Amino acid sequence: MYNTIMPLFLIVCVILIACVMMQPAKNDNDAMSALTGGAGDLFSRRKARGFEAVMQIATTIFGALFFILALALVYVSSH
Repeated sequence: MYNTIMPLFLIVCVILIACVMMQPAKNDNDAMSALTGGAGDLFSRRKARGFEAVMQIATTIFGALFFILALALVYVSSH
């Protein structure tokens, strides 16, 4: 079982890294953003569209798979 979960885990790791790296940057170039660290945009209601929405969904899915496979690896290796 460990020999099937570990390669899946490594593949999910690489895909998750790629998903995070491919997300578009949110550039805020105003002076207030530099002082507050962009905290004003924390609760803004801007819906992601197109490529950004797809990347957010893919990152969420692969993040959940990463967590589930990590827990499965811990369980399998301890028993």
